[in-house]
Amino acid sequence: MRGVGSRINVRKRPPDDEPVHLVVDSTWLKVFGAGEWLEEKHEARRKRRSWRKLHLGLDLLSGEILCADLTLESIGDTTALPGLLTQIEAPVARFIADGAYDGTPVSDLFEAGFGNQVEVIIPPPKNAVPSVNAAHNPTSRDRHIDAIATQGSMGWQKSSGYNQRSRVEAQMGRWKTVIGPKLKARTLVNQRTEATIGARILNRMTRLGRAELERVA
Repeated sequence: MRGVGSRINVRKRPPDDEPVHLVVDSTWLKVFGAGEWLEEKHEARRKRRSWRKLHLGLDLLSGEILCADLTLESIGDTTALPGLLTQIEAPVARFIADGAYDGTPVSDLFEAGFGNQVEVIIPPPKNAVPSVNAAHNPTSRDRHIDAIATQGSMGWQKSSGYNQRSRVEAQMGRWKTVIGPKLKARTLVNQRTEATIGARILNRMTRLGRAELERVA
């Protein structure tokens, strides 16, 4: 197959771009293979379907996909995150993700890779408690816990910018509408190439369809 061994970058940001405002999420893609073809031909029912997990990182400033990876369905979101971040070729100013990414390992990962100035916006669980140093040296998680207690969950989502995570969810829906919810390649290596090509197609569409604003007065 021609895709064997292909390595294609999703997008390289110019060095003078603004820092990244990164939002990540994942979704499921179904593997369309010989087993499914036989299922359709003979109207048989398979006991178990094959899936892959698509992880995407979206730049809120440009609307483009900056990083993408395709993994086995057993790979968790936090496990896939380091591989996504290695694709980011610019400073990260803000990181937004759902509660699946909550925890010290993710915060430490961003501090190690991008410094301690990254604004990490992840909703803590309902039973979360502040750290022991919250009163004198609060972490971003401590501040989120306090803001949710003061403003309520919806108020915190609006004030923190967490509600912008819906944009990556919309991109997932766009993927399944434009690229499709199924993978045609048979092996994981080629499926990853297929997914990367899909990300580049959506980025091309985003660049073609984005309005350019100019100040006239």
